Amino acid sequence: MDGNFKAYSYIDSAARISDILDQPSGQFEETKSLPDRDQLTYTNGFYSYCSAVFVDIRDSSGLTEKHTRPTLAKIYRSFISEMVAVLNGSEYVREVNIVGDCVWAVYNTPTKTSIDEVFYLVYTANTLKRLLNVKLQKKEFTPLNFGIGVEYGRALMIKAGFNGSGINDVIYMGDVVNRAAHLAHKAGRSYNDAIWAGETFAQNLKDDNAKLLTESYETGVGYVRKGSVVQIGMNKWIDENFG
Repeated sequence: MDGNFKAYSYIDSAARISDILDQPSGQFEETKSLPDRDQLTYTNGFYSYCSAVFVDIRDSSGLTEKHTRPTLAKIYRSFISEMVAVLNGSEYVREVNIVGDCVWAVYNTPTKTSIDEVFYLVYTANTLKRLLNVKLQKKEFTPLNFGIGVEYGRALMIKAGFNGSGINDVIYMGDVVNRAAHLAHKAGRSYNDAIWAGETFAQNLKDDNAKLLTESYETGVGYVRKGSVVQIGMNKWIDENFG
Protein backbone atom coordinates (compact mmCIF):
# COMPACT_ATOMS: atom_id res chain seq x y z
CA MET A 1 0.00 0.00 0.00
CA ASP A 2 1.48 3.31 -1.09
CA GLY A 3 1.42 6.09 1.53
CA ASN A 4 -0.21 9.46 0.90
CA PHE A 5 0.44 12.13 3.50
CA LYS A 6 -2.39 13.32 5.71
CA ALA A 7 -1.68 15.00 9.05
CA TYR A 8 -2.64 12.87 12.07
CA SER A 9 -5.30 14.15 14.47
CA TYR A 10 -5.70 12.29 17.75
CA ILE A 11 -9.18 13.81 18.18
CA ASP A 12 -10.28 12.36 14.83
CA SER A 13 -8.48 9.14 15.76
CA ALA A 14 -10.51 8.77 18.96
CA ALA A 15 -13.74 9.23 17.00
CA ARG A 16 -12.73 6.63 14.39
CA ILE A 17 -11.82 4.07 17.07
CA SER A 18 -15.24 4.54 18.70
CA ASP A 19 -16.99 4.16 15.34
CA ILE A 20 -15.19 0.88 14.68
CA LEU A 21 -15.66 -0.59 18.17
CA ASP A 22 -19.35 0.35 18.26
CA GLN A 23 -20.18 -1.50 15.04
CA PRO A 24 -22.75 -4.31 15.52
CA SER A 25 -21.31 -7.82 15.50
CA GLY A 26 -24.12 -9.09 13.28
CA GLN A 27 -22.40 -7.64 10.23
CA PHE A 28 -20.13 -10.68 9.97
CA GLU A 29 -21.65 -13.33 7.71
CA GLU A 30 -20.77 -17.05 7.65
CA THR A 31 -20.37 -18.39 4.11
CA LYS A 32 -19.26 -21.68 2.53
CA SER A 33 -16.72 -19.98 0.25
CA LEU A 34 -14.83 -16.69 0.08
CA PRO A 35 -16.76 -13.83 -1.53
CA ASP A 36 -15.35 -11.31 -3.98
CA ARG A 37 -13.34 -8.45 -2.49
CA ASP A 38 -15.79 -5.85 -3.76
CA GLN A 39 -18.43 -7.18 -1.33
CA LEU A 40 -16.34 -5.95 1.60
CA THR A 41 -16.87 -2.63 3.34
CA TYR A 42 -15.36 -1.12 6.49
CA THR A 43 -18.34 -2.37 8.50
CA ASN A 44 -18.87 -5.98 7.37
CA GLY A 45 -16.88 -9.19 7.09
CA PHE A 46 -17.15 -12.84 6.07
CA TYR A 47 -16.27 -16.02 7.93
CA SER A 48 -15.55 -18.58 5.21
CA TYR A 49 -13.83 -21.86 4.43
CA CYS A 50 -10.55 -21.60 2.54
CA SER A 51 -7.02 -22.99 2.21
CA ALA A 52 -3.89 -21.06 3.14
CA VAL A 53 -0.34 -21.67 1.89
CA PHE A 54 2.83 -20.10 3.31
CA VAL A 55 6.33 -20.42 1.84
CA ASP A 56 9.14 -19.21 4.07
CA ILE A 57 12.89 -19.09 3.33
CA ARG A 58 14.99 -20.96 5.89
CA ASP A 59 17.98 -19.19 7.45
CA SER A 60 17.42 -16.01 5.46
CA SER A 61 19.53 -14.08 7.99
CA GLY A 62 22.52 -16.19 6.95
CA LEU A 63 22.24 -14.90 3.39
CA THR A 64 23.06 -11.36 4.52
CA GLU A 65 26.41 -12.57 5.87
CA LYS A 66 27.41 -14.19 2.58
CA HIS A 67 26.29 -11.76 -0.11
CA THR A 68 26.37 -8.07 -0.99
CA ARG A 69 23.13 -6.13 -1.08
CA PRO A 70 22.85 -6.17 -4.91
CA THR A 71 23.25 -9.96 -4.88
CA LEU A 72 20.71 -10.31 -2.07
CA ALA A 73 18.26 -8.24 -4.10
CA LYS A 74 18.68 -10.62 -7.05
CA ILE A 75 18.16 -13.70 -4.86
CA TYR A 76 15.05 -12.34 -3.16
CA ARG A 77 13.58 -10.98 -6.37
CA SER A 78 14.05 -14.35 -8.07
CA PHE A 79 12.39 -16.21 -5.19
CA ILE A 80 9.50 -13.79 -4.79
CA SER A 81 8.88 -13.39 -8.52
CA GLU A 82 8.58 -17.09 -9.23
CA MET A 83 6.90 -18.10 -5.98
CA VAL A 84 4.18 -15.53 -6.63
CA ALA A 85 3.86 -16.97 -10.16
CA VAL A 86 3.38 -20.48 -8.76
CA LEU A 87 0.92 -19.55 -6.01
CA ASN A 88 -1.06 -17.36 -8.39
CA GLY A 89 -1.42 -20.25 -10.86
CA SER A 90 -4.91 -21.41 -9.94
CA GLU A 91 -8.41 -20.19 -10.67
CA TYR A 92 -9.14 -20.71 -6.96
CA VAL A 93 -6.64 -18.09 -5.79
CA ARG A 94 -8.09 -15.22 -3.78
CA GLU A 95 -5.05 -13.42 -2.42
CA VAL A 96 -1.27 -13.53 -2.81
CA ASN A 97 0.83 -11.58 -0.34
CA ILE A 98 4.53 -10.86 0.28
CA VAL A 99 5.76 -10.29 3.82
CA GLY A 100 9.53 -9.97 4.03
CA ASP A 101 10.99 -13.21 2.67
CA CYS A 102 7.67 -15.07 2.96
CA VAL A 103 5.10 -15.47 0.19
CA TRP A 104 1.63 -16.62 1.18
CA ALA A 105 -1.72 -17.10 -0.48
CA VAL A 106 -5.36 -17.82 0.29
CA TYR A 107 -7.58 -20.01 -1.92
CA ASN A 108 -11.31 -20.43 -2.26
CA THR A 109 -11.58 -24.22 -1.82
CA PRO A 110 -15.22 -25.31 -1.32
CA THR A 111 -14.63 -28.73 -2.97
CA LYS A 112 -12.10 -31.55 -2.70
CA THR A 113 -11.11 -30.92 -6.32
CA SER A 114 -10.10 -27.36 -5.44
CA ILE A 115 -8.12 -28.60 -2.41
CA ASP A 116 -6.26 -31.08 -4.63
CA GLU A 117 -5.36 -28.22 -6.98
CA VAL A 118 -3.91 -26.25 -4.07
CA PHE A 119 -1.82 -29.31 -3.20
CA TYR A 120 -0.55 -29.31 -6.82
CA LEU A 121 0.60 -25.71 -6.29
CA VAL A 122 2.26 -26.74 -3.02
CA TYR A 123 4.43 -29.42 -4.59
CA THR A 124 5.10 -27.24 -7.63
CA ALA A 125 6.43 -24.64 -5.16
CA ASN A 126 8.64 -27.35 -3.68
CA THR A 127 9.97 -28.23 -7.14
CA LEU A 128 10.65 -24.55 -7.81
CA LYS A 129 13.26 -24.75 -5.08
CA ARG A 130 15.31 -27.06 -7.27
CA LEU A 131 14.96 -24.81 -10.34
CA LEU A 132 15.94 -21.72 -8.35
CA ASN A 133 18.95 -23.44 -6.83
CA VAL A 134 20.22 -24.68 -10.20
CA LYS A 135 20.19 -21.07 -11.39
CA LEU A 136 21.65 -19.66 -8.17
CA GLN A 137 24.52 -22.17 -8.04
CA LYS A 138 25.40 -21.39 -11.64
CA LYS A 139 26.02 -17.81 -10.45
CA GLU A 140 27.87 -19.14 -7.36
CA PHE A 141 25.13 -17.78 -5.10
CA THR A 142 23.99 -19.58 -1.96
CA PRO A 143 21.19 -22.09 -2.67
CA LEU A 144 17.88 -21.55 -0.93
CA ASN A 145 15.93 -23.83 1.32
CA PHE A 146 12.38 -23.12 2.38
CA GLY A 147 9.47 -24.55 4.29
CA ILE A 148 5.93 -24.84 2.95
CA GLY A 149 2.89 -24.94 5.23
CA VAL A 150 -0.68 -25.56 4.08
CA GLU A 151 -3.97 -25.88 5.96
CA TYR A 152 -7.72 -25.82 5.36
CA GLY A 153 -10.32 -24.21 7.59
CA ARG A 154 -12.27 -21.05 8.25
CA ALA A 155 -10.88 -17.52 8.07
CA LEU A 156 -12.37 -14.15 8.87
CA MET A 157 -12.12 -11.89 5.82
CA ILE A 158 -12.36 -8.14 6.45
CA LYS A 159 -11.42 -4.86 4.84
CA ALA A 160 -9.13 -2.77 7.02
CA GLY A 161 -7.30 0.52 6.64
CA PHE A 162 -7.68 4.27 7.05
CA ASN A 163 -11.20 5.05 5.84
CA GLY A 164 -11.20 7.85 3.28
CA SER A 165 -7.46 7.72 2.63
CA GLY A 166 -7.45 5.06 -0.07
CA ILE A 167 -4.99 3.08 2.07
CA ASN A 168 -6.61 -0.27 2.85
CA ASP A 169 -6.27 -3.98 2.34
CA VAL A 170 -8.17 -7.22 2.74
CA ILE A 171 -7.12 -9.07 5.88
CA TYR A 172 -7.49 -12.81 6.51
CA MET A 173 -7.48 -13.89 10.15
CA GLY A 174 -8.09 -17.13 12.00
CA ASP A 175 -6.66 -20.53 12.84
CA VAL A 176 -6.25 -21.64 9.22
CA VAL A 177 -3.93 -18.73 8.43
CA ASN A 178 -2.02 -18.91 11.70
CA ARG A 179 -1.57 -22.65 11.44
CA ALA A 180 -0.30 -22.57 7.85
CA ALA A 181 2.24 -19.93 8.91
CA HIS A 182 3.41 -22.04 11.89
CA LEU A 183 3.72 -25.14 9.70
CA ALA A 184 5.85 -23.25 7.17
CA HIS A 185 8.08 -22.03 10.00
CA LYS A 186 8.71 -25.62 11.12
CA ALA A 187 9.02 -27.21 7.68
CA GLY A 188 12.12 -27.64 5.57
CA ARG A 189 14.70 -27.48 8.31
CA SER A 190 17.90 -29.45 7.60
CA TYR A 191 16.57 -29.92 4.05
CA ASN A 192 14.01 -32.51 5.22
CA ASP A 193 10.26 -32.60 4.62
CA ALA A 194 9.77 -29.27 2.91
CA ILE A 195 5.97 -29.67 2.93
CA TRP A 196 3.99 -29.72 6.19
CA ALA A 197 0.26 -30.17 5.65
CA GLY A 198 -2.27 -29.72 8.43
CA GLU A 199 -4.38 -32.77 9.21
CA THR A 200 -7.63 -31.12 8.08
CA PHE A 201 -6.14 -30.22 4.69
CA ALA A 202 -4.66 -33.70 4.23
CA GLN A 203 -7.95 -35.41 5.13
CA ASN A 204 -9.63 -33.60 2.24
CA LEU A 205 -7.14 -34.74 -0.41
CA LYS A 206 -8.00 -37.56 -2.79
CA ASP A 207 -6.36 -40.85 -1.80
CA ASP A 208 -3.58 -40.71 -4.43
CA ASN A 209 -2.43 -37.33 -3.15
CA ALA A 210 -2.83 -38.17 0.53
CA LYS A 211 -0.58 -41.21 0.05
CA LEU A 212 2.26 -38.91 -1.02
CA LEU A 213 2.46 -37.61 2.56
CA THR A 214 3.51 -39.36 5.75
CA GLU A 215 1.07 -40.75 8.26
CA SER A 216 -0.33 -38.16 10.64
CA TYR A 217 1.50 -37.51 13.87
CA GLU A 218 1.79 -34.90 16.61
CA THR A 219 4.60 -32.39 16.12
CA GLY A 220 4.08 -29.75 18.77
CA VAL A 221 1.97 -27.68 16.37
CA GLY A 222 -0.86 -30.19 16.16
CA TYR A 223 -1.24 -33.23 13.92
CA VAL A 224 0.71 -32.89 10.69
CA ARG A 225 1.45 -34.90 7.56
CA LYS A 226 4.76 -34.25 5.83
CA GLY A 227 6.42 -34.83 2.47
CA SER A 228 8.94 -33.75 -0.12
CA VAL A 229 6.64 -34.19 -3.10
CA VAL A 230 7.74 -32.81 -6.46
CA GLN A 231 5.98 -32.03 -9.72
CA ILE A 232 7.14 -34.88 -11.97
CA GLY A 233 7.00 -33.10 -15.32
CA MET A 234 8.82 -30.05 -14.01
CA ASN A 235 11.40 -32.16 -12.19
CA LYS A 236 12.09 -34.16 -15.37
CA TRP A 237 12.47 -30.96 -17.38
CA ILE A 238 15.05 -29.66 -14.87
CA ASP A 239 16.97 -32.95 -15.19
CA GLU A 240 16.95 -32.76 -18.99
CA ASN A 241 17.96 -29.11 -19.21
CA PHE A 242 20.23 -28.58 -16.22
CA GLY A 243 21.28 -32.10 -15.24
